[in-house]
Amino acid sequence: MNALSTQSVQLTQQDWWRKSVVYQVYPQSFNDTTGKGTGDIKGVTQKLDYLKELGVEIVWLQPVYLSPQNDNGYDVADYYRINPQYGTMEDMEELIAEIKARDMYLMTDIVVNHSSTEHYWFQEARKSKDNPYRHYYIWRDPAPDGGVPNNWQSKFGGSAWQYDDHSGQYFLTLFDKTQADLNWENPKVRQEVIDLLTFWANKGVSGFRMDVINLISKDQNFPTDTDEGGLAIRDGRKFYTDGPRVHEYVKELYEKVFEPYQAVTVGEMSSTTLAHCIRYSNPEEKEFSMTFNFHHLKVDYPNGQKWELMPYDFEALKSLLSHWQVGMQQGGGWNALFFNNHDQPRALSRFLNDDLYRVESAKLLATTLHGLQGTPYIFQGEEIGMPNPQWSSIDEFRDIESTNMYRILQEQGKSATEALDIIRERSRDNSRTPMQWDNSANAGFTTGTPWIKVDERYPDINVQSQINDPFSVYHHYRQLITLRQQIEVLTDGTYERLDQSHSQIFAYTRSNSHERIIVISNFSADQAVFQLPDHITQQYSSDQLHAATLLIGNTITTPDINKSMTLEPYGSYMWLLS
Repeated sequence: MNALSTQSVQLTQQDWWRKSVVYQVYPQSFNDTTGKGTGDIKGVTQKLDYLKELGVEIVWLQPVYLSPQNDNGYDVADYYRINPQYGTMEDMEELIAEIKARDMYLMTDIVVNHSSTEHYWFQEARKSKDNPYRHYYIWRDPAPDGGVPNNWQSKFGGSAWQYDDHSGQYFLTLFDKTQADLNWENPKVRQEVIDLLTFWANKGVSGFRMDVINLISKDQNFPTDTDEGGLAIRDGRKFYTDGPRVHEYVKELYEKVFEPYQAVTVGEMSSTTLAHCIRYSNPEEKEFSMTFNFHHLKVDYPNGQKWELMPYDFEALKSLLSHWQVGMQQGGGWNALFFNNHDQPRALSRFLNDDLYRVESAKLLATTLHGLQGTPYIFQGEEIGMPNPQWSSIDEFRDIESTNMYRILQEQGKSATEALDIIRERSRDNSRTPMQWDNSANAGFTTGTPWIKVDERYPDINVQSQINDPFSVYHHYRQLITLRQQIEVLTDGTYERLDQSHSQIFAYTRSNSHERIIVISNFSADQAVFQLPDHITQQYSSDQLHAATLLIGNTITTPDINKSMTLEPYGSYMWLLS
């Protein structure tokens, strides 16, 4: 595709977030002001100047609602109350006010595919079949043999159905057994969601990240999954992913809340498709501002299996990123760009070199991502190059998914050593260890005992050691954020891949009517030679290429941009051509 022939994205005042960068705060591990070993809301407020100096405009705060914490806050027991572990409603109001005072915006996490089984709604629902709250959730009679209603599987392992002795029925739990799926077919449930969103919007929240929102509409026949084929995954996902009424439900949220409050929104999309994400995020559809998809983070899943190990497929990574760049661009959708979040191992350890070339690798991932079309997301610690922790025992893990799978993997025939090796690589806890602020005890996260281990490498990898180092990972991120705010083509330019399946290089261009950026990154530990495609060298003379402005790079010496270039190990660069 010729990037210059495609119409560039047109921004409106309401699209301000397209030029912004979002910073994701995992509050339990961000900053503890009390010494109890877990982060808190005041800890976020205390670090707002750090985030402002970094340059981010939107702060995404993960769930701080009342919760039994079986899934680290994604099991909400009350959407209107703050978990005492994190503080008080007054602390939340102070955070909102302080964010606004810095001309920043708060995006909160909303978890409404399911609630905790400790929520009042569910406690009432399980009392009897004729309770007014019964149909807030999804109940089904046992199968004729007395077993589960169908073969749908939980995302955390095992059946997605839990038996209720009191009523003799099963209720649906696509995630943990204490996370009961809400019944969006019930208009009262949809009104409850509108009410809680309105409550937080009136508090001054500027945006919402909607957790697994594309799973809210289920096939009401609840069929058994009989999918066949070599790569078939018979877990039921095709009957509830991007379900029959999901767009109708999201449009209702847009009409009632998102549009009136001019909220910036991102939908987390599990196992979604490009066609659906275009619909979710095209402004004409009036649904979400942007969407997360996870296809590019499954390139090290053999046959789609998360809990098996293999080296990641570099070509698949590039192809998937490019497929979504081009597809969303052509369909008028908008990407939420990320390599890291609270549910993924650190991309630095997963895809590159977190040891000898840690700094270069961290900068490479940042440059590669921030040059793409969409709104970039930074997960806490990414901006200082935090790697996966060094795990020594299953006892160090806290994530329910990981501990469940450690048991299940052994039940499937893996040895304890093999199971632990898999958990080390795949666990969500890789991203959840405490933020590394300085080289004092516990990395400056807490004066108490941390709720989860601190990575032993924190004395060398921390904010304090990087903030005054102009060559640090931290300052590389600051520079990228500044570039996005200054260079128009980073927002409105169309995407074109340049590397033609190179075994080491990922290269692409973004172009509008008057300027072009070229991003070239060497994802290997060896030098790599890259040839610019003919249509680029035919459009620009040697002198024009030589005059290109290096916007950012990650090595001391930088290659000139020309027909043939040699890149150092993990070298990554962004040039601007007029």
